[in-house]
Amino acid sequence: MTPSTTPQVTVFGSLHYDIMVAAPDRPRKGETVTGHAWHPKCGGKGGNQAVSAARAGMRAVMIGAVGDDDFGRALLANLDRAGVDRRFVRVASGAGSGMSVAIFDAGGDYGAVIVSGSNLTLGEADVTAASDAVARTAVLLLQNEVPEAANIAAARAVKAKGGRVVLNAAPARELSDDFLALVDILVVNAIEAEFLAGVAVAETLDGAAQAARRLVDLCPVTIVTAGGEGVACCERTGEAFALPAIPIKVVSTHGAGDEFVGALAAGLARGDAMRVAVTIANAASALLVSTPKAERESL
Repeated sequence: MTPSTTPQVTVFGSLHYDIMVAAPDRPRKGETVTGHAWHPKCGGKGGNQAVSAARAGMRAVMIGAVGDDDFGRALLANLDRAGVDRRFVRVASGAGSGMSVAIFDAGGDYGAVIVSGSNLTLGEADVTAASDAVARTAVLLLQNEVPEAANIAAARAVKAKGGRVVLNAAPARELSDDFLALVDILVVNAIEAEFLAGVAVAETLDGAAQAARRLVDLCPVTIVTAGGEGVACCERTGEAFALPAIPIKVVSTHGAGDEFVGALAAGLARGDAMRVAVTIANAASALLVSTPKAERESL
């Protein structure tokens, strides 16, 4: 295929330098827990999803912002290693790079705190600067780690060129009607689905399916992941299906959602049917969470 017709996933979103801490448990309020190891990792939901799409064999372009600091330089180098086109990642003056601290317990589950930094400087000017990438976009990936106004600008630009918009509405926050009107596919986990639906959502396959049916009023296609239980999808056309999780031994759940979303976008950009794309994404996520840290970079 020529460059002008090669399918492309464009990710507009966050880049964070992550500090990963391993501990026997996550601390409760007022508690200090003694950990036993830590290591750095390049992440941010946007960065993770761009790497995932590239790993799935898709041309992936990242639009974002980092600080003029060591964290920012590490984030850019990571995108280069992963084969992500990062020409449109801006170095923001006067703002530090985004970062996070994630604490993992003995079972592989985690909690995290993020500091957005340079990610909050993203806006319409970044969309304009990346007009070439926007024009080639088959699927645009968005998340909730950058200002909504910036997401709206990116979505409008891609929709005007005929691309599809996928929103991973994480972390959970209020979404305007103007924004939701631009979203073709909404991807959330049980916690985010509960926030948007306004009702309790059980982290089971049946709970995910019920939540997907409720949320389809917001977007034409809704996908709800339920951790180790599986994933459910519902479309306004009436099509709906649920897939159980692939049985694996969990090493770490960190990045599972981002791996799912990136692989899903790659499948959709290739032209896969929704069920096929979700099935492939489900398998990609299972592979990631069952892979030891030392082997993840070789995926």
